[in-house]
Amino acid sequence: MLQPSALLEADSVTIRGVRLPLHELVDRQFFEPERRQALRDQLQAGKPFPHLVIEGLFNPRLLELVVEEFEALPGAEWADVKSHYESTRRSVLGAHLGPASQLYFDVVNSGWFTEWVSSIISVPYLLPDPKLFGGGLHESRPGATFAVHRDFNLHRHLGLKNEMVFITYLNKGWQPEWGASLELWDAQREQCVTRVLPEFGHTLLMPHSTVSYHGHPDPMQPPDGRPRRSITAYYYTSPDAGKTREDQVSSVFLKIRRFDKVKRVAQMVAPPVLWSAARKLAKR
Repeated sequence: MLQPSALLEADSVTIRGVRLPLHELVDRQFFEPERRQALRDQLQAGKPFPHLVIEGLFNPRLLELVVEEFEALPGAEWADVKSHYESTRRSVLGAHLGPASQLYFDVVNSGWFTEWVSSIISVPYLLPDPKLFGGGLHESRPGATFAVHRDFNLHRHLGLKNEMVFITYLNKGWQPEWGASLELWDAQREQCVTRVLPEFGHTLLMPHSTVSYHGHPDPMQPPDGRPRRSITAYYYTSPDAGKTREDQVSSVFLKIRRFDKVKRVAQMVAPPVLWSAARKLAKR
């Protein structure tokens, strides 16, 4: 019989010769109850609006493999975005990503990880987006800018409410004087309050709100022409969460008892508040 240590040894994936133990893809210390509370407090204390930067959340070997896949991703999987307000390129909706990039998103889109994010930002039942609308691989070239803005309110295709953007930066040795730090602005005073350096292994959690203005408005100028890279996901909630009736969310059986038929009719015609009160009384 395999010992627990041997089982952990077997639970791994190898990408281009690099072995990644699955239990080491993220630093599990951040998931401890005391650490969660500390992260919640840090996020709420963020200025000029709640946000949180975590260093070392993901295994650096995984992130290094993700960086390699920027160059390998075919041109058809990229969309160039150029306007008066921004200049960047992003992987297309539902792009065929490399194995390391897909593994990263398998983690951040998983149930256990989204539950952790929910606990940090105090928003229950977050929903990921496997097609990565607005997310995926992001890359900016020298001279690129992104005017100060706040993100979209609703997912263009699904109608879900945008709750948070989740960004992991992939740039080793990035210097502040090169520009392209993410600026967090106080919209009322129209000034930058906080700058987030896009350094390798730094992960930003930024809840979406009416005041979450951010960007890098000045042209980035790395001396060696290197790009600025990040990998991004969004989390959502349903606008109808908590509004559904019992008869809308239960299985419908072909043959049911007479009593249950009467109960179903009562559910359909009774106001939700009245039906909820009746259920509470019945449980007493």
